[in-house]
Amino acid sequence: MLKVSIIIPAYNEEARIANCLLNAIRQTVAPGEILVVDNRSTDRTCALVERFIAEHPGSGVRLLHQEDEQGLIPTRNFGFAAASGDIYGRIDADCMLKPDWVETVTSIFSDDPEAMAATGPAVYYDMPARHAALEGDDKVRRVTYRADGGHVLLFGSNMALRASAWEAIKGDVCRDERDVMHEDIDISLHLVDHGLKAVYSSRMITGVSARRMDTSFSSFHRYMRRFKNTFEAHPNHSRRHNTERTLYAIYPALRVFYPVYQRYLGRRDINPAAALWRREQRELVGARSVTEDDIDR
Repeated sequence: MLKVSIIIPAYNEEARIANCLLNAIRQTVAPGEILVVDNRSTDRTCALVERFIAEHPGSGVRLLHQEDEQGLIPTRNFGFAAASGDIYGRIDADCMLKPDWVETVTSIFSDDPEAMAATGPAVYYDMPARHAALEGDDKVRRVTYRADGGHVLLFGSNMALRASAWEAIKGDVCRDERDVMHEDIDISLHLVDHGLKAVYSSRMITGVSARRMDTSFSSFHRYMRRFKNTFEAHPNHSRRHNTERTLYAIYPALRVFYPVYQRYLGRRDINPAAALWRREQRELVGARSVTEDDIDR
């Protein structure tokens, strides 16, 4: 069976890193290893990861430190260089993997030897109407998240690629010293340059936070500009759909609603990241009880 390494770049992620790790180890098929790559965090991220490792011996979680350079790309690259798996799964530190994520990723690459990378949709766990939102996210990514007429673009919070594919492109991927591009789209376009196939699967699901909507418009706009900046840095590639237009359209309503809903969750003492996959974890991982104390201590 293919070995899946999960790589999690982390910078000041004390709020969600324990939740992320619990979801990563509570899988129907265990990952080969889980590498948390800390990038100069100044909060309790490292302490929480170390405690998690101590409380979950044999889970395959390791804490690495990338202190030479601040930034997601060098931290991601550091994690890939340390990984030993056949498949590199790259997620963010606030991601909550669906309990069958590793199993799904393994089957995608086992069933399609030509698949060199894979991605899927996201459910926003700290917003209501999650089922409808997942269907919408899936549709947007299947239809619009493409380049050059049909090549799949990877989603950094929910992506995996073969170690051999990374070896083929790692010398070409952009360093983006100004930090103005989407690193996941950059990887996607370099895969296309090398003739390497990326696939999309609606079954490959992760939970992500909608916290991006709780930022000022200027910050949100800079983030949206990364789409255009990335394609401008790769002028031999094009896209038919501007995915960011959809995000601009929904930003005003979510900017208002997101903090309101977070206050509601706080009043009800609900940890949405812990609650997201609780039923499936109980059904798929031996009906083990999952409590808030497991996650929030």
